[in-house]
Formats: sequence, structure tokens, C-alpha cells
Amino acid sequence: MDELAALFETHRGRLRAVAYRMLGSSGEAEDAVQEAWVRLSRIDAGELDDLAAWLRTVVSRVCLDVLRARRARPEEPVGRVPDRPSADDPEQELLLAESVGRALLVVLDALAPAERVAFVLHDSFAVPFDEIAPIVGRTAATTKKLASRARQRIKGAPRLPDAEVAAHRHVVEAFLAAARTGDLDALLAVLAPDVVRVADPATVPPGTPAVVRGAHAVAEEAVLLSAKSRYAEPALVDGAVGAVVAPLGRLRLALAVEVSGGRVTRYEVVADPHRLTRLVIAIPA
Repeated sequence: MDELAALFETHRGRLRAVAYRMLGSSGEAEDAVQEAWVRLSRIDAGELDDLAAWLRTVVSRVCLDVLRARRARPEEPVGRVPDRPSADDPEQELLLAESVGRALLVVLDALAPAERVAFVLHDSFAVPFDEIAPIVGRTAATTKKLASRARQRIKGAPRLPDAEVAAHRHVVEAFLAAARTGDLDALLAVLAPDVVRVADPATVPPGTPAVVRGAHAVAEEAVLLSAKSRYAEPALVDGAVGAVVAPLGRLRLALAVEVSGGRVTRYEVVADPHRLTRLVIAIPA
């Protein structure tokens, strides 16, 4: 048993990576990996032709069951970090979310369970479709379509040509970087003089107006809210480059940003759960 346990440990890191991308929770991912160990310990591992593939299949099926169970439960409100099992170390959980990409985790959460499993296994871990098909209970051709639909959902449908999307992303990234560091001068450089910030009332401190106008006023507010910027990443928001604020990959805020002349001219902070569920979030190329 000690030898089998040592062999299993050589696969643990990759199995955890697979499970985390499928579930977006390090606690649930660790549970899925542990379940694979329990099942392995109950069989004769010597009869397995490909231990790595067998373990990956077990973990993927466990994750698929978890994802389907989530869908069956009443939907968790968007904008709140759900009470799912997590890592003992919050910083480690944050590092995991950063390594995958918070915006990607947000989009993955919007996929159907089978789509998410097919996409993660094929696009992130290069598993052939004929090996994924039995896991999701579909044919290889249908599984390929599941992954393709997921890929299109993740890429989204930008409203602008690729060159403009790239230019707008550069502006949004500069804005977020300046907000994270509280660099007032850098913020002023990326904001248009007559920039307008609109926000859901719940996102701003009491007494702060829902609409703020002018670069200095908007920049000073962004400096005060720099802590939230740590969890922000660029994303396509309804087809335009904006940002999501997603601690642990759970959507809390979305920024719908308008850019002109290489500067931010307007942005809206969306936090209302009903509004968030209606937004189409994707990953800018």
C-alpha cells in the first residue's frame, strides 16, 4: 500500500490541476482527488493498463457529478462568493485563481457541466475526444461539439475588430494596474478629462454619488478602492473590453468600459445580481 500511495502522489499535482479547472474550488478539487485515491486503493492497480488515464477519468467523473449537483441546487446569487469548500490557506486559493485566470473561471462557471469537462480536458490537458466521450456519456463527435461550444462561449463575440479589441484591452489593463498601485498620475494619464463613472449604489461607500464626473474625481475614488482592483481582470463584457472583479474566480462586480482616443471615457460598475446574470462575460483575445 505504501508503494501504491507513493505512486499516486506522483499523479496528485496534475489531478488537482484538472479538478481545480473543472470546479474552481481548491477544497472541492482536493476532495475529488482524494476520492480517486479511495477508489484506487480498493482495486488491483496492477491490472490497469494506464494508471494516469484511469485516475484522470475517475477525477473527471467525480467533478462532473459535482457540477451537475450544483446545477440541481437553487442557483447561488451572482456577486457573492459562495460558501463552497476552500483551501485552508486563503492566499493559496488566490494564487490558484490567478494561475488559471479569474475571468476564465467566471466564464467556465457559466458553461454546462459536460461542456466544461470537455473543454478543460481537451483544451487545457490535450485529452483526445475519444477518451473524453465516455466520461460525459456522449459520442466523440458530440463531445467535440461540446468543447467547440465552450470555446466559442469563452472567446465571446467582440463588437470591434481584433486590433481595436487589443488596443482597448491595453487601456483597461493600464487603468487596472494604476488602480491596484494607487498611482494617481498613472490613472490621470489613462482617463479622459471628462470621464464619467457610473456605479450601482451598493458598490460605493455611503454618501458617494452614483455618478462621478471628471478625471481627478474618478481617479481619486479609484485610489480609495485600490484593494478591490487586486481581484480585477480584463474581460469582454457584452462584447466590449471591460473587467471583472472576481475573488477566487467568483463574479462580484463587472466594469463596462468605454474607450476613445486611447483613454477611458466612461465606465459603469455593475454589482446588482440580476444585472450581472444578464451580462455576457468572455475572454478578450
